[in-house]
Order: sequence, then C-alpha cells, then structure tokens
Amino acid sequence: MISLFRNFAKSKWAVGLFALIILSFVVVGAQSDIFSNLGPRHVVSAGERSMDGARFRTDMERVRANVSEQAGQQVTLEELAGQGYVNQMLESLTMRLGFADWAWKAGIRPGKALIAAEIRKIPAFFNQITGRFDEEQYKQVLAQQNMTPEMLTQEVRDQYTFQHFGSAIASGVRLPKAYAAIMVASATETRDGAWFTVTQAMAGTAGTPTDAQLTAFMKENEAQLRMPEFRQVSMVLFTPGPNEPRAAISEEKLRERYDFRKDSLSQPEKRNFTLLTVPTLDAANKIAAELRAGKTPAEVAAGARIQPAPYNNTPRSALGDAKIAEAVFGLAGNGVTNPVQGAVGYTVAVVTAIAPGQSMSFEQARPQLVAELQAEAAKQVAYDRVKAFEEARTAGKSIADAAKAAGARIAQLPPFTRDGRLPNGQPYNLPKPILDTAYALNKGGESDVLTAAEGEYFALRVDDVRASALPTLDEVRPMLTQAWVQQQNARLLAQKAEELAARVRAGEDITAVAASVNAAVNVRTNVSADAAGQQAHGAGALQGLFGTAKGQTFSNQAENGFVIGKVTAIHAANVGRAAPLIAPATRQLSQGWGNEAVQVAMTAAAARTKAKSDLAEAYRALGIEAPAAPAVAGPAPAPAR
Repeated sequence: MISLFRNFAKSKWAVGLFALIILSFVVVGAQSDIFSNLGPRHVVSAGERSMDGARFRTDMERVRANVSEQAGQQVTLEELAGQGYVNQMLESLTMRLGFADWAWKAGIRPGKALIAAEIRKIPAFFNQITGRFDEEQYKQVLAQQNMTPEMLTQEVRDQYTFQHFGSAIASGVRLPKAYAAIMVASATETRDGAWFTVTQAMAGTAGTPTDAQLTAFMKENEAQLRMPEFRQVSMVLFTPGPNEPRAAISEEKLRERYDFRKDSLSQPEKRNFTLLTVPTLDAANKIAAELRAGKTPAEVAAGARIQPAPYNNTPRSALGDAKIAEAVFGLAGNGVTNPVQGAVGYTVAVVTAIAPGQSMSFEQARPQLVAELQAEAAKQVAYDRVKAFEEARTAGKSIADAAKAAGARIAQLPPFTRDGRLPNGQPYNLPKPILDTAYALNKGGESDVLTAAEGEYFALRVDDVRASALPTLDEVRPMLTQAWVQQQNARLLAQKAEELAARVRAGEDITAVAASVNAAVNVRTNVSADAAGQQAHGAGALQGLFGTAKGQTFSNQAENGFVIGKVTAIHAANVGRAAPLIAPATRQLSQGWGNEAVQVAMTAAAARTKAKSDLAEAYRALGIEAPAAPAVAGPAPAPAR
C-alpha cells in the first residue's frame, strides 16, 4: 500500500492533488497553513512563500495517518521515508509554492467574489442545526486550525490558480494523428508463437528444513522477525463508566435549554435551483425567456456557451450574494427569476424544487436535549474527579489509591508498540498523547493527569516494559518453516526454468525440451495483445510474445510457474481494425501530453522563483535520520520539448 501511494504521488497532477488534500483538511478538522513563515529555517523556500519544519511535520503526520488508515495498519514516518515519500512530498510542495509565487507576480489572480463564494461552500463553516453559513463558527473553526481568514483565502486562491492555469495549458494540446496511428498499429499487430509451462512438480520441492537451516534463515531475516518493544499500562479513567447511572435532567432545565436553542433547532427552507450568469443584461433576458419557454438549464447554458451552477437542497444562507438569494427564495414556487445584477454579471435562476422549513417541538427535541445535558453533566463529573485525584496525589497517594479516593476507574490496557499496534500486528488506535506518555515513562513510572480530547482526561502507570528481541526458534518454527520452503521452492523452480530456456536458446527444438519434463507445447497463431488474448493465454505468455523479437526465446514468470517459448512470426496490424481506434487514441495521447505540458510549465515557473527544498531540514523536522546524500535540492529544470 505504501508503494502504491508513493507511485500515485509521482503522477503528473500530483502537485494539484496535494493542494486539494491540504485544502480538504479544513473541512475534516485538521490543521493547514503551509505558507507559515515562523522561523529563519525553512523546509521549502520559493520567493515570498515558505514552509517551516513544524508545518512540514504536521502535514506529514497527517499524511501518515491517512496512509495508515488505507493500509489497515500503522505506518511510521521511517517507512514513508524509506519508500521515498518524503522526497516526493518535498518535490511536489516545492513546485506548488514556486508556481504559486510566480503566478501571483505574473498577475494570475482569481477574483475576490469567486474566492468568497467557494469558501462559503465549505461544510465545516455551516451551522449543523440551521444549515446556514455561520460567521462565528467560521472564525472558531479557523482558530482551531491555527489559521486566519487570510490564510484560507490564499489557499483557495492558489487552488483556483492551479486549476485554471492547468486547464488552459492542457486544453490547447493537439497531437498529430500519425502519433496515434503508430501506437494503434503496434497495439493491434498479432504474433505467432510456441510455448510451454514449467511447474513446481517438474522442478521438485524442498524437504523439511533442519534447525541449523532455520536458524540461518532466521538470522538472514532478523530485521523482519525482531519483535518491537511493548509496553503495558494501567490507565485511570475519570469519565463515568458505562454501568454508572446517568444524571437525571429536570424538566425545568430541559425547558430552559429548549427556549435557548429553539431557533437553532429549526430546519431552514431549502431549494433546488440552477444559476446561469452572463456578462450583459440582454443576454440574461434572453436566457430567462428561453427557460420560461421550456428549455432546460443545460440546453440554455450550451447555447450561451456558459457553465450552469446547480444547487441541490440548498438553504438561503449558502448563497453569498444577497440579491441572488432574495430572487431565488422570493419565488412563491418553482419558476424562473428575472435577471439579477450580481458581483460578476447578470444572473438568472430557475427553481425546480422547494422543501419548506420545519420547526422542532419541545417533545421532538427532548431526546437530543437530554443527551446534550447528560454529556455536560458527565464532563462535570470527570472534572470533579480529576480535581479530587490531583488533591490525593499531592497528599502523597499512589495512582491506585488516588483513583479510588476520587471515584475514578482503572483499566489495564493490553501490550502495545510505540506506533500503537497490538502483539498480533493489528492497530490499537490509541490517542497520540497516551502513546507518547507511555513511552516517555520507565517501568513503574506514573504520569500526571493529561488530556486526550475535550473532556477526556487520563493518568498512566507503566506496569511492564518488554524490550525488543528476536523470538525463539520454537515460537516461530511453523511460520519460519513455511517461509523457508517457499523460498527454496521458488529457487528450484527458477533454476529449472533457466536450465530449460538455455537449451531452447542453444538451438534445441522446443518440443523436445518440453517433452523432457513431460510438458505440452502450445502452438498459437494470430495472438492479439488485448484483454481477450491475455485471458486466453495468460499474462506470462502474452508478455513474452509481445516483448521479444522474432526467433528469440523468452522465459517469464506465470501464475503457476514459468512460461518458456519462442516468437515464430509477427503480423502487421489490420488496417480496417486499427482505423477506428485512431481517434480515441489521439485524444488519449493529447491528454497525456497536455498533462506533461502542465508539469513542465509549473516546473519552469518554480525555477523562475528559485524554489528549493532542504531535505536535511525536513528530516530534522520529522525526527528521523537524514540521508547521506546532499539534502538541498530544487525543482529539476524543465526538459526540452
């Protein structure tokens, strides 16, 4: 999974996708400020843009968590670095910051209204009860992310710049059809060949290994077999347990909370509508007339050569332009508005569905209010227990005695590793503060009260430390035996395949070579390199047939062994079959070349700003060993085209 993620980072649009990922952190509640410049040492520097080590580590930790979730197990920063992902991340960020700095200075700047409208679409800034854009919530969410409105505005502005610049470059690329014709001709040619399969039974199998062989094999794979350090802790929990009775909530408190939140508990009216914006009033009047005549928004937009903006189940507060919002929600029912002059032209809206607003009665809100007040009461109980616990600890009591005095619970956690894995390798999903505290203490050490999340407190005692060590031979004998046998069988099979292939290369008849191991020879003509050919003959045979010159011998690994064969004839492509494929191949090639053109242009722009990254500083920020190679690098110069 790590290598797959690393290969994805090498794609031509990786620089833009990184921007999307970083911007999405605002929505899911992570921290993002890649342009912070809080110190004199930078991981990335690009003109007036820069990124310091703290910001880089935060972003890499976020990426590590994302990769771990996709892989189904904890992935360390060292493993990401070993796969070259840190270098790929730096390369993309260097290009991104360098291009953004160049684009701003070159005058590529999206309009303020466009940026504001995009920000007002981010779900994290909407009140979940009213469905409206909440200015206070907007500021609070940004503050939680260590961001300011200016930082978010810059993020959105840069993302628009990447998208529009890339689209403008890529859409103008058109390659000659001759290129596609050559590719299609190569892909549609057919070949003749003869081959046979060498199986494990023909090569023989390994016997049962001796203890000496297993011990040597164990030593060869020591790094993979060594068990990591495990720690076992007792954790003091201050929140009420599942069997503790919940706090009783009086009717008076429920009424008071309902009166306070009555407005926010209501559901606003929502509508489905489409906005069509044009530069002039005459064009807007024409659009309104066509919509009223029965044309669909898509048909009208196509005729006016504009892009319609559909909104589904949208409250009034989601529209940033007050005039447009008044027009859309001023209609008594489905219909078409008159043209409205907005910030970027004249807009006509067509409303297709209306969901009336709904108020919530006291009885309907009761379960939600009870749960809310009980959660607040539980937090107060936890706070009171923390206070009593700390007083007992100050008086000299142990963690166990202090927990008993405070009414807190003690739970013993199973052994876990530094990166939060159980002995069976499964992720334990412990909060980072618990992992950090457990591995900062020695055996028998006791922590102060710490916070894992809002309203969640804990204290730890390290009960046991199991040092990293190799398992004994008896502990891993079955697994080790299986691995040793598999390795030896693969070696025997490869040796036998090479022996038989060498005989064919030396000129011996392939039928005779196959007969020496009781294998049947497959003789096929007009084999194609498409999916049907692969399904009929297998990937190993197909790779050999189309990867080898006429008269040459091939030996490829296949699903059930090795395929050994020869190419006997190559037939040119059929014109009638190849001709219809040229047009789609031309589009595909143009798209690929367009992506390459965007990559080259952005690299050249970053080079103009003298964008560079400091790999050594990046590794220092991550707290892992720096590579021996020189660490300072900038974007590669744009290759000639």
